[in-house]
Amino acid sequence: MANAWKKDRSIKFATPKSIFLLFSTSLVLLTFFYLCTHTTTSSNPNPNFKTLINLPNSLIQPFDCYKSPQSHPVIANLVEGVKYPFLYSLSDFGTLPDKPHKNIVRILKGKLFRRPDISVTVQDLLEKKKAEGKTGIFIDVGANVGMATFAAAVMGFRVFAFEPVLENLQSICNGIYFNRVGDLVNVFEAATSDQIGNITFHKLVGRLDNSAVSATGAKMAFKSNEEIEMKVRSIPLDKVIPENEHVLLLKIDVQGWEYHVLKGAKKLLSRKKGEAPYLIYEEDERLLQASNSSSKEIRKFLGDLGYTHCVQQGTDAHCTK
Repeated sequence: MANAWKKDRSIKFATPKSIFLLFSTSLVLLTFFYLCTHTTTSSNPNPNFKTLINLPNSLIQPFDCYKSPQSHPVIANLVEGVKYPFLYSLSDFGTLPDKPHKNIVRILKGKLFRRPDISVTVQDLLEKKKAEGKTGIFIDVGANVGMATFAAAVMGFRVFAFEPVLENLQSICNGIYFNRVGDLVNVFEAATSDQIGNITFHKLVGRLDNSAVSATGAKMAFKSNEEIEMKVRSIPLDKVIPENEHVLLLKIDVQGWEYHVLKGAKKLLSRKKGEAPYLIYEEDERLLQASNSSSKEIRKFLGDLGYTHCVQQGTDAHCTK
């Protein structure tokens, strides 16, 4: 009986409050449907994530992150102790749960990813170039998950990164987004060499940073890991890097295949002093021999091109004209 009085009251639909609510609801629904339609029809909903360059005279175009399947899970973090901070994501997680990747352990302890030496080296060298007023691109051959690539990109340098392993490419795509450097980084799904075509590549499960063209080189440090043989595209750097591009720094880390990469970049390396890139390459004699080359052979090749100043830093050689 307490609510019986409501039966006799007339219901007013066209009140200012009800009209306002109806208008607001309609506006929200229209906005929602518009955004859904726009997202569905747009091929690149976030154009700042990826800016692919056009290389009309090249035999290869940059890897399209949007057409690649998304890796999962994604485990990423900032790197400790670098002047210009950046993030990268792992492609190897170790043997879970018994032996997780060392950086997963660091995350669980509240620590940042361990600082890769190459990242520090790249930033130090490019900072000197910047102080000298020099501009140009950084070429990262054997980019892995992008630790050197992102070290350069967050400083504002354009990067050409080459990596043949899909899992690593997916992590690079993640890092391009995390670091907001889609307008600076172009990554190529290829192994660099002195020949155009396809070469047999040996992927080392659980240690993708040690995958290599040479099966012996791939398993040298991790003999117990499973090795998978695959075909990857190969292309010389001289077929990709435009002649008018000023290259400040060329880094090569390809598990013993360095000599073949260098031969495929002969035109680039033949540029005169002041225009030829600063060169860093891994010079591990065991890995080089596994690919039928040697440090002596490389040094002679570089010397003939004018790279007469080479200094050994750990397993890396730093060369200039």
